[in-house]
Amino acid sequence: MLKLAVGLLTAAAVALLLDWYAPSGAPPPAGLRRPRQAPQPGPGAEAVNLLWVVQVSDIHISRFRGPKRAPDFEKFCSETIDIIQPALVLATGDLTDAKTRDKLGSEQLEIEWKTYQSILKRSRVMEKTKWIDIKGNHDSFNIPHLDSVRNYYRKYSAWHKDGSFHYIHTTSFGNYSFICVDATLSPGPKRPYNFFGILNMNQMKELSLMATESLHSNHTIWFGHFPTSTIISPAPGIRTLMSSATAYLCGHLHTLGGLMPALHSQHRGGTLELELGDWMDNRRYRILVFDHDLFSFADLNFEEWPVVLITNPKSFLYSSSAHEPLDKILYSTHIRILAFSPYVVISVEVYIDGVHLGNAHQVSGPLYVLKWSPQNYSEGFHHIDVTVQDASGRISTRGHIFAMEENLSLKFGFWPSFILLTDHYVLARVLFGLIVLIQIALLVIFRYLQKPALKEKPGLLTLTSYSLHVFSKTNIFYYSALVLNLYTILGPWFVGELIDGQVGACFSFGVFVGGSFLQGSLTFVVGILQMLFFNLPLMAYLCWCLLLRCQGHSFHSHIHHIRRPMAVLVHLAMALLLGWQVYSCYFLQRTYGTLAFFLSPMRTWLVALTSALIYKTWTLKSSELRTYVVEMKNCQSS
Repeated sequence: MLKLAVGLLTAAAVALLLDWYAPSGAPPPAGLRRPRQAPQPGPGAEAVNLLWVVQVSDIHISRFRGPKRAPDFEKFCSETIDIIQPALVLATGDLTDAKTRDKLGSEQLEIEWKTYQSILKRSRVMEKTKWIDIKGNHDSFNIPHLDSVRNYYRKYSAWHKDGSFHYIHTTSFGNYSFICVDATLSPGPKRPYNFFGILNMNQMKELSLMATESLHSNHTIWFGHFPTSTIISPAPGIRTLMSSATAYLCGHLHTLGGLMPALHSQHRGGTLELELGDWMDNRRYRILVFDHDLFSFADLNFEEWPVVLITNPKSFLYSSSAHEPLDKILYSTHIRILAFSPYVVISVEVYIDGVHLGNAHQVSGPLYVLKWSPQNYSEGFHHIDVTVQDASGRISTRGHIFAMEENLSLKFGFWPSFILLTDHYVLARVLFGLIVLIQIALLVIFRYLQKPALKEKPGLLTLTSYSLHVFSKTNIFYYSALVLNLYTILGPWFVGELIDGQVGACFSFGVFVGGSFLQGSLTFVVGILQMLFFNLPLMAYLCWCLLLRCQGHSFHSHIHHIRRPMAVLVHLAMALLLGWQVYSCYFLQRTYGTLAFFLSPMRTWLVALTSALIYKTWTLKSSELRTYVVEMKNCQSS
């Protein structure tokens, strides 16, 4: 019965978790709902009520790396934008790389900013379209304040202005709001401690006013550099503020090194969160379209033609009845497709559920239409595919699932939703606290728990428990480990130049620099890694060494009297972890200067402490271990 109850509880927890992280959309709070529009006119054969925008992110113009990055970006600005002709381009941060040659340090390099600006000027892209570029965390590295001469964003970007803002794009068929979320840090420390964005209460109030203003627009798009999962914000939280938005566009995560080529999900209020892969390595960009106020988008690769985007019927997965007039699909008269290519498009073939419906014809520019009867597809899910061929012979196919019934459900993937919808700084804070508390609890419990008598041929679990008793009841090891764990939570990890010319201190709970306190975020992740890959293994290694001492071995004798491969592996593992700790000292010096190297209790000092504790385990006087040695010998001889 107990196993059955545990199984049922586990299944219920997994079901709740999957439901939370695979949302299918829900209406936003009543105060932020947009008034519903009449379904007419539905999408037809005319080139009207159509607006498209381009997004590009994480460009990382670099002085030292990616020699093709800047030339390709110039080609994108001069040729790709000419072909697509968007009304607006959003460049969502990390315009420059701002890393030193060895990749360890970070600084604003004016030559990178000049290169970025020269590309915009030579391509004349700002004369062809509205170009809005915002800052990312790399554009804020090593900047003491916004008025600093090192804040090259103000001088060389197209937008020039720091902070969040509300841009309204006006068309003959209505207004479209674009709200920028600037969560970059000020002051901006060197890498890596500005990986998370932060919004304070005043910034949240500004964004709340912008959200209210945008309710009069046909649609609202929020955009920023950081996914909401990497933004620290006070109540009610950034996702609640943007609940009236159709979508939030961001970058920053670079497809997680190729593990997540598509990071898309949906907030519980129905707002889509769409992270875009980077330009830096993957040459990704996005086209988003409003067609009769139905929102569609496509994530694309540079120089892959032709580009195809089906705007009606739109994808059911990316639909939200709270933000879009989805009933217009049922009242539409034509399937509508945007097809872009540097060559003439010669065919646009349309298939629904594998049945060929015909060849769409061009209306104007990139718009192709094909008459259809949506009532034939009014029940259940259906799949539409469009194949486009241009005069160069290149072929591209795009398809998606659509439906007319709003009561159906499709779920986003668990991992993309987990990555985008979890407040990772909260999760990291909780995990870090639990790991530290577990190790402290182990120390205290075994310190005061009465040691049981050893029985004949003790097993692995008994020997592990015995070694923890020895470790916790030996003062030098107990107090060293206890202080180390308490210091990991409370003490400064290092003091150094977190910004050039400004000395700051890094704690687990945040960073003090330039008279400001930046809340802990990545610091908790670093703390988890420190605990899992050094503090805990160090305690386990010391326990193992003490157990060998209790069995009567010295450092030299244990190599010969126990299984040699196991002993070598254990020592090698500890040597590798100690090597990682030594490398982190080098990283600290290269990143934050010589002062940080010497004033680093959690790095440089810990290397010295670790060496001393390991030495102590093998040189500890036998008299201090006499009780344990005698008990172990009696057990082995019985």
